[in-house]
Amino acid sequence: MKVKITKPDSTLFEGEAKLLQLPGTGGLFEILQNHAPIISSLSKGTLRLVTDSDETKTFDIRGGVVKGQKNDILILVQ
Repeated sequence: MKVKITKPDSTLFEGEAKLLQLPGTGGLFEILQNHAPIISSLSKGTLRLVTDSDETKTFDIRGGVVKGQKNDILILVQ
């Protein structure tokens, strides 16, 4: 799935991923390939991403939102 993680002043990641683990306001949740459409708020915590080449990346965030549909995920973070 295509993933873009962006802050107001820069892009943290843009590329393909097979798993996202996000700190939602109701707790941690994951997004995998072909996930149902989603819009959710994010809380302070660690965002974990696994790329198609099995590389794990983590980003500490202070909050944000995620929007995804048809394997196209946009994450706006602070």
